[in-house]
Amino acid sequence: MKYLHTMVRVTDLDASLDFYVNKLGLELVRRRDYEKGRFTLVYLAAPGSPEAEVELTWNWDPEVYTGGRNFGHLAFAVDDIYATCQRLMDAGVTINRPPRDGHMAFVRSPDQISIELLQAGDALPPKEPWASMPNTGSW
Repeated sequence: MKYLHTMVRVTDLDASLDFYVNKLGLELVRRRDYEKGRFTLVYLAAPGSPEAEVELTWNWDPEVYTGGRNFGHLAFAVDDIYATCQRLMDAGVTINRPPRDGHMAFVRSPDQISIELLQAGDALPPKEPWASMPNTGSW
């Protein structure tokens, strides 16, 4: 068995690509538009991890996603959780659960998908402003 990808339905493909590629740092692997089915599939992967993809599914006809069409979160290991969170904040992303422990943080995509960020290796020593930063919203 081999892990292939996780699919996330998105309502605004441009906003989602801006978040996942420009802000979070994933790389575009491939994109396929299906005119007859009226949807687009975009495959993304973390740098150096092309075998683990995130599939963004954008249905061209508007749809509200609730209930069974949701799921928990995506998780990514990062080299420096503080630098990653600072870069995301500087790009206008809300840090819903700050990395107070130097190990874990949560943000949300434009479609409110929770993204867990985990410090690669051992947790970094707690430091400000992160150590005293409160949670914002839900994660």
